[in-house]
Parts: sequence; structure tokens; C-alpha cells
Amino acid sequence: MAQFFKFVFASMLGTFLTLVIASILLFAIIVGIVGSANSEKPVKISENSILSINLDYPVYERTPADPFSDYHYDGFQSNNGLGLNDILESIKKAKTDAKIKGIYLNLTGVQTGFANTEEIRNALIDFKKSGKFVIAYSEVYSQKAYYLATVANKIYLYPQGALEFKGFASENMFFKGALEKLEIEPQVIRVGTYKSFVEPFVLDKMSEANRMQVTDFLGSLYSHFLTKIGEAREIPKDSLFNIANRLQIQQPEDALNYKMVDALKYEDEVLADLRTKTNTAIDEDLSFIPIKKYKNVASSLSTESSSTNRIAMVYASGDINSGEGDDHNIGSERLSKAIREAREDKHIKAIVLRVNSPGGSALASDVIWREVMLAKKAKPVVVSMGDVAASGGYYISCAADKIFAQPNTITGSIGVFGIIPNAQKFFNNKLGITFDVVKTGEYADMGGISHPLSESEKLIIQNGVNRTYDIFISRVAAGRKKTKVEVDSIGQGRVWTGREALKNGLVDNLGGVNDAVKEAAALAKIKDYKIVNYPSQKSILDSFLGGLSGTIKSYFVEKELGDNYKIYEKLKKITTLSGIQARMPYELSIQ
Repeated sequence: MAQFFKFVFASMLGTFLTLVIASILLFAIIVGIVGSANSEKPVKISENSILSINLDYPVYERTPADPFSDYHYDGFQSNNGLGLNDILESIKKAKTDAKIKGIYLNLTGVQTGFANTEEIRNALIDFKKSGKFVIAYSEVYSQKAYYLATVANKIYLYPQGALEFKGFASENMFFKGALEKLEIEPQVIRVGTYKSFVEPFVLDKMSEANRMQVTDFLGSLYSHFLTKIGEAREIPKDSLFNIANRLQIQQPEDALNYKMVDALKYEDEVLADLRTKTNTAIDEDLSFIPIKKYKNVASSLSTESSSTNRIAMVYASGDINSGEGDDHNIGSERLSKAIREAREDKHIKAIVLRVNSPGGSALASDVIWREVMLAKKAKPVVVSMGDVAASGGYYISCAADKIFAQPNTITGSIGVFGIIPNAQKFFNNKLGITFDVVKTGEYADMGGISHPLSESEKLIIQNGVNRTYDIFISRVAAGRKKTKVEVDSIGQGRVWTGREALKNGLVDNLGGVNDAVKEAAALAKIKDYKIVNYPSQKSILDSFLGGLSGTIKSYFVEKELGDNYKIYEKLKKITTLSGIQARMPYELSIQ
């Protein structure tokens, strides 16, 4: 027996030591890889190079700190793409880089919203002022990809390819029927005729008010889309509308006949064209440099300011919640700290708050609003809106000295709501689960999902929602120099495009992030300055270790659910809602 235990303990000890050593080696390897990736070496480019842009990856507000951004193995891959900041900076740098002869847009899908696409499109228009070429090619152009491609000197389409040009559609998913079958009652308390975030849970189709607002802002987005394409391709806007409405682009030859593209070419023919433009011999390889690498080109190509003046670029991207947050979600503590640090730094002369958020917690939004107000008293604060700056996203923006938005930014949605599910019948009838409670006060169990709200509880919550809405429109009225009545008339949860928001006074100017920076510099009365980014990004090691498990879990869930993964994501987000919400009516998806 003693010999047996001796053998068992020896085996256990050996296994334990093996695991410890393996863990240490694995950690050392990870740290080594991360350290190597972190020390990015400047990329050297050859003469006669072409900047290659392919936006089939997510475009964030700023590039994530991820050394494994190009990692891919058997379906597992980093979901990190490239930041709009690096895309715009790279295009600007390429404009004056003598080694870059032109830009090659190899586009199919563009994984960002219309406002950020507008930023990139405008940067390409500016690049063309250098006299360098922009060539676009694709086997299949989505509508957004084609919109971006229309700035090119030449647009080429694969001879058996496709160009999508059919108009815009916004489709929403409704869960009322499913909830009724499950016997789950969504108890909704809201303020705002157009605050339609809750509609999918209580209706089986759009309300008339919601249909009207979607029709209006979708029409505004589409009008801008057609106008810009018409200007670029010299095709009347009415003609473009008819082409889309009648679905006249069904074959590649149709795209050529209607002058939507310049030629139908195979990729080798496009490459031959690029050889001619760059004077590259037929026996030499074309020198392409992907934009993901070009962003690391030595900074000596640009002049670095020696001024001690700084403009803080504070990024506010994602849903708004209390707590720390991360680079893709706004935490009120982290963002407030970043604004406070920028306010207290004497070298920072102005702040640009870059907002790309559909909103979230009303309380967290107010915490951030307070820091913006304090910063505004110390130095100029200018907001630059991205794809979406609505509801809570507008809440944190409204106190700024100036607000910039793109014509196709989605903003407004000034309204609040609360939603508490009553799952009593679901537990009782579907699962056979019952609840009983002992409480020391009448309202001690208020807000629980195991029982319905009483009339008095509904009144209490409604009063809280009303008060939050009143505070919201008061903040907007003070920031935009309007009366509460005026704000309420354009509030009520209604969504506006940037162009519409300019007309009703919710924003001051149409323009991008660079326009906001110039305005901040002008307000601060400085001409020479550097841009510093806030909040500081999480360390590369933290990003990797913290993100890998989430990536793996998401991979397996998405693989199992397939097309139903979007439904899962939506329901999962609903379960995390806490407190009164200042949030977009729903996740806008334009097809």
C-alpha cells in the first residue's frame, strides 16, 4: 500500500511540475511575441509604390493595441481592424510621400458606417489634389463600397462581377410574438413619441411615428448618397434614383452602359493599367504596400511640431455604461478621468471629443456630461461626431462649444426609457418554478423579474423617467442655447441625420474630425500644436489575455447559431440594461 501511494504522489508531483513549467514557458512565449510586436519597426517602402486599401475588416475610431491583429488559425482570429485615425493619417501622409504614386482601392464591403466612410472618401478627394491617381477595382461592389469607389479616377468591375445599386432599406426585428409564447411581459416606461427602442418588445411592426422618422432620416441619407455619386460620376441625381428604383444594374454590362463604372476588366488587366501608370516593367513586380503596414512608415515623412501646445483627442466609442469600460465601450469612470486629465494638463489648450455612440445609461451619460462642462470652463471643447452620436451619445456632446457632424451622421434621439421584464408566468407555467418573498418594506423587491410591477411602482419609475428626460432636455437647452420647449419639439426620442441636425440647431457645422481639430485650435488661438490621444489604451498584453477568451467564446457561439447569432447578441444586450436608458431606438442597419 505504501508503495502504491508513493507511486501516486510521485505521479501527481510530476504532473504538477510539468503543468507549472509548461505554463511558465507559454507565458514567456506570449510575452516574447507581444514584446516583439509592440516594438514596431518603421516600414521601409520602395520607390514607385502603390498604397493598397482594402476595408474588409472592422474600422474603429482608433487602431486597437493588438499585436495579433493579423492572427488567423482555423476560424480563430483577432477581430481587430484598423482605426479611422490611422486610415486618415496614412492617406494624408501618402499625398506628399514621393515614393507613393497612387492608391489602389480593392473594395467589396466596407465595415464601418456611412459617416466614417464619408471621412475616408473626403480624405481620398484631398489626396487626388496632389495629382496622383486613385484606381478602384472589385469583383463585387456593395453600395457602401461603390460610394467610396466613386472618388476614383477610374472604377473597374470584374467582367462577371456585380455592382449592388438598389436603394436603402432599414429592417427591424420584433420579439412580441416570441415573448407572448414564452409568457414574458416587457414592462415599459418611457418618455418620447419616437423613443422606439422598446417597440420590438411590445409591437409586431413599426408604430406610425417610428415609420415616419425612419422614412425621413433614411431619405436624408439616401439623398446625400445619390447627390455625391451623381457629382462624382456626372450622372443626374434623378437618373440615379430611377436606376436604383428599377434595379437596372443587374449585369456587369448594365453598370458599364449606365456609366456607373469605366470598364469591365479582369484583375490582370487592372494590374497592367497600374504598371503603365507607375512605369513598371512587365518583368518587374508592382510594389504594393497595404495601408495596415503603411501606417508604420517612418514619421520623418511628416514634420513634427516642436510646440508645447497640445490638443487632446478624447475618444468616446461604444455603449455608455457606468464603470471602467474599454476601448470599444464607454465607461463613465474611464472617460471622465480622461477628460479631467486633459482639463488639468496646462499644455493642453483645447479638447476634441470624438463621439461614436448610440448611448446607454442615462446616469453614466450625466457623469460624463459633468466632466465636459467642467472642461468647457477651462478650455475650448469641440465635439466631432462619427457614425452615431445619439441619445446618450448626444447627451455627452451637448455641452461642447462647437459640434461637428457628417451629413450622414445619426444623432438626436433625445429621450429616455426603462424596461423591466415580468417573467412570472414564464417561470410558473414553462418551468414550474415559483417564488415567495419576505420583505421589510413595501417596495423592497421592486424591479424584480419574478413578479409584475404594481401600479404604484409603475408610477414611481415613470416619475424617475420623466425627471431624467427633463434633466436631459435642460442640459441640451443650456448647451445649445435653446428653450426646453424648443428642445422638446425636436426631442421626444426622434432621430436626425447630421444634415437635419444642422437645420434644427443640434449641431453647428458639417465636417469631419480634422475640421473639429482646426476649430478647436482656432478657439484656443493656437496655430502650432500636437495631438495627444485619450484615454490611454490598455496594454497589449492585457488586450490579448483579456480578449482571447472572449474571441473563442464568441467563435463557438456564432458557429453554433449561424445567422441567428445577431438575435442572440441583441437579446444578450437587453439583459445587461440597468437603470434608465438614454439609448438609440434600435441598432440601425441599412441595407
